[in-house]
Amino acid sequence: VLDASSLSFNTRLKWFAICFVCGIFFSVLGTGLLWLPGGIKLFAVFYTFGNLAALASTCFLMGPVKQLKKMFETTRLLATIIMLLCFIFTLCA
Repeated sequence: VLDASSLSFNTRLKWFAICFVCGIFFSVLGTGLLWLPGGIKLFAVFYTFGNLAALASTCFLMGPVKQLKKMFETTRLLATIIMLLCFIFTLCA
């Protein structure tokens, strides 16, 4: 992975941390907005965005292609499908 990208390991680590912290922040923000009147829509958007950001943060460590290959391995396929369906169902709620 390090040979395929021009980003140094320190840069990858910094962007991983930034993306992961943003993901946690948006997830917590979405949960807090759930208690506002009509906040279910805001919850769905912010919570899903936060989870996607936290999940995408690992792309900086291992690369997006390797991450997708690992996610769709036969041992992890069911968990990946359930996770993606939960994202969709959260947005549809």
